[in-house]
Amino acid sequence: MKGTVRLLKNWRMYIPVLFIYLELVFHLYMKLDMHYAPVFLPLSFAAGMLSAGILFFIPERAARIAGTVFCTGLSVLFAAECICKDILQQYYQILSGAETAAGNHLTDYAPAVVQSLWEHKGGIFLLVILPALFLAFSMKVFDPIKRKIPGRRKIRKKTAAARGISALLAGAAVHFLALGIIFILPWKGDFTPEKLYRADTNIDDQVEQLGVITMLRLDVKHSIFGAPENLLPEIDDSASITVSGDETDDDTAEEPEEIVYPYNALDIDFESLKASAKNSDSAWLSEYFESVVPTRQNEYTGMFEGYNVIFITAEGFSGYMIDPEITPTLYRLSHEGFVFNNFYSTLHFTSTSGGEFQNLTGLYPKAGFPVSMTETGVQKTYLPFTLANQLNRLGYTSIGYHFNQNMYGRELSHPNLGYEWRQFTECERPLTAELNEYGNACWPQSDDYMIEQTFSEYRNLQPFHVYYLTISGHLPYGFGDSQMSVRNKELVEDLPYSEKTKAYIAANLELEKGLTRLVNYLEESGMADKTVIVMAADHIPYSDLDVLEELAGHSFNSDSLESLDEENVDTDVYRNTWILWSGSMEEPVAVDKPCSQVDILPTVSNLLGLEYDSRMLSGTDVLSEADPVVVFFSNSWLTEKGMYSRYTGEFVPSAGVEMTGEEKKVYVENVKYIVSGRLKLAQLIIENDYYRLAVNTID
Repeated sequence: MKGTVRLLKNWRMYIPVLFIYLELVFHLYMKLDMHYAPVFLPLSFAAGMLSAGILFFIPERAARIAGTVFCTGLSVLFAAECICKDILQQYYQILSGAETAAGNHLTDYAPAVVQSLWEHKGGIFLLVILPALFLAFSMKVFDPIKRKIPGRRKIRKKTAAARGISALLAGAAVHFLALGIIFILPWKGDFTPEKLYRADTNIDDQVEQLGVITMLRLDVKHSIFGAPENLLPEIDDSASITVSGDETDDDTAEEPEEIVYPYNALDIDFESLKASAKNSDSAWLSEYFESVVPTRQNEYTGMFEGYNVIFITAEGFSGYMIDPEITPTLYRLSHEGFVFNNFYSTLHFTSTSGGEFQNLTGLYPKAGFPVSMTETGVQKTYLPFTLANQLNRLGYTSIGYHFNQNMYGRELSHPNLGYEWRQFTECERPLTAELNEYGNACWPQSDDYMIEQTFSEYRNLQPFHVYYLTISGHLPYGFGDSQMSVRNKELVEDLPYSEKTKAYIAANLELEKGLTRLVNYLEESGMADKTVIVMAADHIPYSDLDVLEELAGHSFNSDSLESLDEENVDTDVYRNTWILWSGSMEEPVAVDKPCSQVDILPTVSNLLGLEYDSRMLSGTDVLSEADPVVVFFSNSWLTEKGMYSRYTGEFVPSAGVEMTGEEKKVYVENVKYIVSGRLKLAQLIIENDYYRLAVNTID
């Protein structure tokens, strides 16, 4: 008993208390589900006990320094996760993400970081200042150097070792207890603590269920010893029919008075690929693709065959800002071409890079590090279905432009996508930035300036495919933060919105002006009728829901206007505009199917009459008979037939859709299987360079 009392009178034993405090305050401050407290609190206590135990084996003064540095660093990491969630809408694996952060120019985010630090000053006080004061207090009160205890100047080595062993054993015992809670208790839901403990993805769920400390610990473990094996769904040959629009895969089936269109599929022997697979992941991919029903070609197949293609990924864009008076060109392009009335820019990992990845590859990025787009460049992953690589095989000239510095390793990834890549740095032909009146590069750069400076480079290179990654709409939004907002301030002064919303619109007016210039160039040169313009956002302005609510004219039911909590937020927050327009279109074509960014590549590929395999993408040709699946970051999903919430496990049929309880159950299970498979494709394809194995006959 006396030994226990002496043990508790040592400052080291208050580290577990500090760990519990950090996890508890973080969860409450970030409004996370406390249902998982029986998991993350024991795990944090165990980590604290193990840390305290190790410090007992270090001399007192060195232990005090090490303990202070470690605990302060951990507190700062908790606060950093708050800032990451605020700015990037996701928590970060600090170690895995270090290389990405180092390679990016984070000064671009400096105003947003400063703003976020100020907005979260209360959280920083709770997570950094108070813990530091607590640790200093415990060291002062329970100071074995000053207190009159045996050994006065220091704890005797044997006593310290005994206490260290006791703390380590206690920590191990609590850790095993936590593992029992994780692996033995019958957790319910699509994501469980057991599943997340074995994964290196779905970091937001790891934080909520396992805690920040465990997420960081697992990240270190996976970085050193490698990621765990992929947990892959068991192949279901019949599930794909649920959304394929095909009741049979027999081309000879009788369809009176209807054209039977051929499939968009390549002649690939998946059975042989499975038999010769080098590992279980490649074998699973072959079996999965063989089970998928391909989409059929349709009346729009080849509608834009041979056309020039201009693809724009619009930074932080929301269609809620489109107005016939304020943005007439955006309004024209979004209403005179294909009109997608239910298009969603669903947020997935790494925001801009993840959005680009969806737009350009038709796949979902891995929900964790390494960043999927970056990794394709590093690994030189074979990507035969990107527009640039497809069109290059037909003799097109493909050039990509980004008026910014190198970020996310685009100097490797975008040439691998098939583009002659041009940006400010780290490319063969660097671009020249627009300078402000002080001789400094404007921040952000002007999308209008980008169009003006580049059109002459490709206008005479028909057929051409040009990719623009815009920048004018980059956060933060304020007349003191964005030079593009300042440039167009007079144009928005009389709008009935807040200053931030006006600044958001003003920044995006550079995109409006750039599109106006582009369309004028095309029409004046006689190319508009042989050019198709495709534009979609990389992501919505996810950190500024107040802006979106003002523009949309209604609330999205979010608990916080700075963060997207998909458990509670109205998914209409992700509604956006996908522009698919050509001057040759005589009338608009309305499309009411729910669809999202991964559906762009297969849809455009079909319109261009390109040879691709629809089974090997996560997206769907929206103009086919198939039913696209809109997948949200949380793994909730939406189809024509209804909306499924991963949080409640409930499926709500769309208006006019009637299902029996059994039909609903079967439908949900089939689509959940499809969703889980599609979310895995990119990670497995990149890790195994699978396309190179399977699609080696079309070059």
